[in-house]
Amino acid sequence: MTRPGDSIVIFIARLALAVLFLWGGVMKLMGYAGFVGYLQGRGVPFVQIAAPLATAVEALGGLCLVLGFKIRPLALIMAVYTVATAVLGHDFWNVTDAAMQHDMVIHFWKNIGIAGGFLLLFVTGAGGISIDGARAPRGGLHR
Repeated sequence: MTRPGDSIVIFIARLALAVLFLWGGVMKLMGYAGFVGYLQGRGVPFVQIAAPLATAVEALGGLCLVLGFKIRPLALIMAVYTVATAVLGHDFWNVTDAAMQHDMVIHFWKNIGIAGGFLLLFVTGAGGISIDGARAPRGGLHR
């Protein structure tokens, strides 16, 4: 059961999450060689697969968040992706400099919190202001 304002709140939540990923995806596209170099420097395995995959997840995932398209499966993919980037990109347990470690801890837990937001989207669905909502059957119980 949804309340009248739920779709607006879910839409705003989708936009808030989308901004981060759209921006990241576009920046990766614009500086693709630098992004590949960064991944290589971090020791990420299979960079030739990881770089385009990360770029696509962020850019296309962000766009799908804005449009509200296939939100439930997308939310699970984005939650897993966000946790993976937390572990691979913000590995504070490997950092010895105190200031850098503090920064990494913040970014690690920020990513975990974002993953929590995606899990909520998985439960709620896209809401009425979305492609998913427009395609949902009307009448009776629906999500």
